[in-house]
Amino acid sequence: MILTIELSAKMLISPIDAMKAEYGEDVDVIKQNIMVKKEQGKIIQKNARVKLNSKIFRIFKAVKAEKIVGYGILINRKVRSKNAVVLYLISSDAQLLGIEIIAFNEPLEYLPSKQWKAEFENVSTENMLRLSREVPTITGATLSAQTITDGSRLAFAFYNEILKGKK
Repeated sequence: MILTIELSAKMLISPIDAMKAEYGEDVDVIKQNIMVKKEQGKIIQKNARVKLNSKIFRIFKAVKAEKIVGYGILINRKVRSKNAVVLYLISSDAQLLGIEIIAFNEPLEYLPSKQWKAEFENVSTENMLRLSREVPTITGATLSAQTITDGSRLAFAFYNEILKGKK
């Protein structure tokens, strides 16, 4: 369940620290849980082409001078048998700026490299990423790559349905 993220995987970096690293130390970071309605959940699942495991999303807003400059959408999914928690950093103009792996309980050799994570930089939320197409596979860590890529589609679909255009 998304509300017990800190207990379900070893934290590598806090979401607040990741948000400040991306949006600047001077932003205020506001944590919020959003429960999507049944119909919204169906739309998100359909657009992402990924099963929605929870209707509760944890997001972080980066606010500067009373204006939202970006979001962090936390997605918690199983890789093999253990959880990985990824923060998808999306600007207020619908661009995925990058990803930050917040927690990862699988063996560290399955952790994607910085070079591979760069595939998730400056991508429009309209572009639903697919493994082996827009995103390369990782030899020896295919399930990690699949989980992170599927999570990007969930984050994009959630952003487009719930957050896009909000001030």
